This record gives sequence, structure tokens and C-alpha cells, in this order.
Amino acid sequence: QVQLVESGGGLVQAGGSLRLSCAASGRTFRSFTMGWFRQAPGKEREFVAAIGWPGGNTYYADSVKGRFTTSRDNAKNTVYLQMNSLKPEDTAVYYCAIASSVSVQRVGVANEYDYWGQGTQVTVSS
Repeated sequence: QVQLVESGGGLVQAGGSLRLSCAASGRTFRSFTMGWFRQAPGKEREFVAAIGWPGGNTYYADSVKGRFTTSRDNAKNTVYLQMNSLKPEDTAVYYCAIASSVSVQRVGVANEYDYWGQGTQVTVSS
């Protein structure tokens, strides 16, 4: 079993920044991917970003590329999502997730991920 605990959400003005954290505990593996997804009311869950272990390759949705950065603390099995230049359309519940095996072609597919965090609300005011 893997547990994911995320934090860092909140209310910010457009143009502001937030940093989300997601810490994994329990059984993890040498090779895995930790991803970020978000879901706004009435909308489908969409891919935001991901980072791989052990190589550290990163992947971003076009909508956040250049504004969001995902990084990792290898010793803590923790991933971060630094969100800059936030826009009202970034408002959503943000989820972290872990995939034990996923191809690069499917890194943004939610069904590929095995465990999910509880979600944290990000609200960006105009």
C-alpha cells in the first residue's frame, strides 16, 4: 500500500503563486512516476504535470508549460508543484498520484496511476 498526502492549496489572486507538496509513504519502487492532475466542477480530470523516478524526466500539459514546475526530493519521496502566474482557469482540486509502471506515451492518462492523494483546492481570483 502507498499513501499520498498533499498540501499547499489555497486562495490566491491572478498572477500569484502557490507550491503544492505531495509526500509518498509505504511501499514504493525503484522506478515510478508521480503525477499531478486537476479537476474543476463539471469538467473532466485533466493532466497537469509529472516527474519520474529515478531519472527525473518531467512532463507538462500545454496549458501550464512555462508557468508550472514539478520537482522532487529524492530522499523524502516527495514531489512539488510550483505554480506561478496563476490564472482563474487554474482553479480546481489538484490531485497527486503515483504510477508504478507507465509508458511515456501514457504519462498523462489518469487510469495509468495506481494511488491518489486526497486532493487540495486551488482557487485563483480575478
